[in-house]
Amino acid sequence: MTLSAMLRARLDERRARGLYREPRTFAAAPMPQVQLAGRELIAFSSNDYLGLARHPRVIAAQQAGAALGAGATASHLVNGHLQVHAELERKLAEVTGREAALVFSSGYMANVGTLCALVGRGDTVVSDKLNHASLIDGARLCGAASLRFGHSDPAALERQLQRAHGSGGNTLVAVDGVYSMDGDCAPLAQIADLCRRYDAWLMVDEAHGFGGMGSNELPLAGSAAAAGLGQAEVPVLMGTLGKAAGNAGAFVAGSRELIDFLVQFARPYIYTTGMPPAVAAGCLAAVEVMQDEPQLRAQLQRNIALFRRRAAALALPLAESASAIQPLLLGDEQRVMAVAAELQARGFLVGAIRPPTVPAGTARLRITLSAAHSEGQIEGLLAALAESLRSVAEVAR
Repeated sequence: MTLSAMLRARLDERRARGLYREPRTFAAAPMPQVQLAGRELIAFSSNDYLGLARHPRVIAAQQAGAALGAGATASHLVNGHLQVHAELERKLAEVTGREAALVFSSGYMANVGTLCALVGRGDTVVSDKLNHASLIDGARLCGAASLRFGHSDPAALERQLQRAHGSGGNTLVAVDGVYSMDGDCAPLAQIADLCRRYDAWLMVDEAHGFGGMGSNELPLAGSAAAAGLGQAEVPVLMGTLGKAAGNAGAFVAGSRELIDFLVQFARPYIYTTGMPPAVAAGCLAAVEVMQDEPQLRAQLQRNIALFRRRAAALALPLAESASAIQPLLLGDEQRVMAVAAELQARGFLVGAIRPPTVPAGTARLRITLSAAHSEGQIEGLLAALAESLRSVAEVAR
């Protein structure tokens, strides 16, 4: 079979199964209003949980940062590590309660680079079955033995830790703090206790927790802080800057020795051009806004509570989630696409998530809430959801 024939066959198969995906093109980032094909829609599909992607202070900081250069011009270890990168790393260490932090160009690179630096042949990675693709790929690429456990099941984790403990080598447990497609939080206190008992290292991906949740002392630090866990219990903490921070990039935070180690051995850090200075300046400003404007987190929590309360009154099939990610489980790929299309016709943009992003039979609408959403917009979405579900059901009959 020629390459062209293979490509056509695979693409045709994906289209036939209702799994074909293509990017939409927007004029600007949602705020949450967005222009698409000449229409104004309200977006409930963005990870901009605090509305910082269009925040005036953040944009102004990026504009000022551009004066430092359009790009960093080289990797961090050559001449691409600028003062603004160092300031951002110090700020990230401060707000996560860690000794140090290291900035990566993306969360994918941070997870793959960290896993491949910390463990290898003779070691074991133990992962939640619903981990993000970057953790899954890091576990595959690092060369260590890979074990998985049932989603957020401490008993299943303990069984795998017992297997790993008897095989020799180091053991690293990798989990999401907040799961990107389900919105639920890992039982981190129990997981940390098991790691302590079996002498395993715990790595928590806070991509969807950083900035939106934390403790009284560390309000931005994510789900690990919310669970009362610090650097001793979670020695490897990853967070992203493209979600609650509204920018791009990621970081790993931990002990000074961990960060020094990653500088020496994390290949995606060593062999990638540094983050553009404008982006670093925007990220730094976003974290400062998070500190200065706690009302944004409070508004996000009010919006989540409002949405869940009204959705329950409408008997919508929501999954259990206290985060900004609110999945509406519909199961069938064609039904998900039909409801998403109905919503768009009514002026609302919601993500339709299908396999392979989620397991077969669990297709869903992934509704994401932001501090930028008004009560009226949330009420409008809920009304449109109820109408769209009825409309699709009637067509199916």
